[in-house]
Amino acid sequence: MPMSRRAVLAAAGLAGLSLPALAQTAWRPARPVRLVVPFTPGGTTDLLGRLAARGIETAMGISVVVENRGGAGGVIGSDAVAKSAPDGSVIVLSNIASQAIGPAVSKHVPYDPVRDFTPIGLIAAVPSAIVVAADGPIRSLPDLLARAKGGAMRFGSTGIGTSSHVKLELLNRAAGVQILHVPYRGSAPAVVDVLGGQVDGLIAAVPDVGRNDRLRMLAVTTPERALRWPDVPSVREFGLEPLVATNWFGLSGPAGLPDTVADTLHDALAKGLADPGMTERLLDFGAGPNSMSRRDYAALTASEVSRWAAIARDANIQAE
Repeated sequence: MPMSRRAVLAAAGLAGLSLPALAQTAWRPARPVRLVVPFTPGGTTDLLGRLAARGIETAMGISVVVENRGGAGGVIGSDAVAKSAPDGSVIVLSNIASQAIGPAVSKHVPYDPVRDFTPIGLIAAVPSAIVVAADGPIRSLPDLLARAKGGAMRFGSTGIGTSSHVKLELLNRAAGVQILHVPYRGSAPAVVDVLGGQVDGLIAAVPDVGRNDRLRMLAVTTPERALRWPDVPSVREFGLEPLVATNWFGLSGPAGLPDTVADTLHDALAKGLADPGMTERLLDFGAGPNSMSRRDYAALTASEVSRWAAIARDANIQAE
């Protein structure tokens, strides 16, 4: 059952509290801020970027223009922002793909994901889900793992070196199974083949699979169950701690962005996303609201860079 807006805010520790007001002397841009989303329109990254832009616009009374600049798994758009002037005129939607997994699996990423950016704030941490066809024989995660140990099983992914691929490797290692990896170009064709029986399942972000009633979600990869899908267990409940991970999305600027600018954008983002309507939209992505500070977001990105680099190295995962 969907939680009430009041309950959602209470769960995040935000009910009854007012987020820090934007300082009267805070930075204001001389022209519209350009938010680069380093992926094509229509996907989860794009939609969350547009939510963030709208939240900042509402909180600050300024214009934020979203520019989709896709390519190379988020690298092209991210690199352009890394090389931009650190004056607040250009920021980027930073995420697990472009800032952590991409640099971990590819030697050709032209930026340092920590040194070349200034973290601004987290937008949302979205779960992935392990899914199979709803009309198939697999009814639960223990059922899936028992079948995987008993014979050959094939799982699709959204591509070699993607979060979907790496999480399948984590599942194999954590559960002691060897599910064969079948890469696709995105979640849509992989879902088609899950439904058609060409592959047995898929690990993908919940927004890409959670509302497809022809799929069965066996588990989510967040530490706790997703608020919008309370009947779907977390992988932690099955003792698969190494698989606990989120698809995080936030905002960053170029290295050297002044604290006044970054703090102002962070406070505007937090205020905008705390609006009850925005909170409901985030729930549709499987994410609750958050009050993560700039320091917390910087620590998250740094720790994720180290974590995924170690995983990619140990599993010998390399992007094409």
